[in-house]
Amino acid sequence: MDVQGHFVEVKTAPDKPRRFVFVLLDNFTMLCFSAAVESLRIANRMAGAELYEWTLLGEGGEPVKCSAGTGFQVDADLIELQRDDVAMICGGIDVQAATTKRVLNWLRREARRGIIMAGLCTAGYSLAKAGLLDGKRATTHWENQDSFAEEFDEVELTKSVFVVDGNRITTAGGTSSIDLMLKLIAQDHGEELANAVADQLIYSSIRTDQDTQRLSIPTRIGVRHPKLSQVIQQMERNIEEPISPSVLAKDVGMSTRQLERLFRRYLNRSPKRYYMELRLQKARNLLMQTDMSVINVALACGFASPSHFSKCYRAHYDTTPYRERGAQASRLSI
Repeated sequence: MDVQGHFVEVKTAPDKPRRFVFVLLDNFTMLCFSAAVESLRIANRMAGAELYEWTLLGEGGEPVKCSAGTGFQVDADLIELQRDDVAMICGGIDVQAATTKRVLNWLRREARRGIIMAGLCTAGYSLAKAGLLDGKRATTHWENQDSFAEEFDEVELTKSVFVVDGNRITTAGGTSSIDLMLKLIAQDHGEELANAVADQLIYSSIRTDQDTQRLSIPTRIGVRHPKLSQVIQQMERNIEEPISPSVLAKDVGMSTRQLERLFRRYLNRSPKRYYMELRLQKARNLLMQTDMSVINVALACGFASPSHFSKCYRAHYDTTPYRERGAQASRLSI
């Protein structure tokens, strides 16, 4: 029913509820899961009918902890699904460790049976690792984009909030689950019901698969200067082969000295320093999220030699890339 207490008329009444199967991976993000389930629950309430049902699966049928530490009791182990089910794989922190051999085998088996599969938040990694995104468009959380792109070059990675490519779906995490579910609800039962669900969620700006997941550059840096934004965008797009400040300045119709003043005024650092920080940030993501060698990480971030990379990394993070990699391995083994 709507806010006045009236049920929303759906365009089609299903013979049976559409079932969503949520597979909770260890350390999954609670928000991406709960946002999806709540959207389905509210759709049922607003329609005054059981349009959707859901069940929770987990490896071994054991309780699964989310990244916030809360445990969830699942309904079953990784069982065989019904042909019309939609499998929603919920990922989060350390998705590589959570994507076990048994999970991969289950994903491949169910995919061969034609099941629609979605990777929420970082679980796009799980689908890609199983080979289910080869040749398809996909997305993942922005923090994991660098490592994903390095490992799965056969996947067309986008920065979209969510992507639907045939029977494969991926989301960027967080509230993007709401956007995806609203799209699916609209497809199943009409825009009126989807909008009513959005209203109940106090979700006033519904995004589509054409929307990108990150805040705009001016919002992120807290500065609204078009030329500064253009330069930073160029930097972010050219990490592996950095562009010199003089070329960056020329591209936006400025002198190198004017560009220096612009960065000093708004960001309190030189263009060269800012660019270096972007490259080191990507390098840290790759060290923490992939098993790429330190040499390959250095090359992927525009450093010509491992020694120069190590020197810059230590100056910024007060540790070496090798120690960073070792510390991450120790954390994952605990």
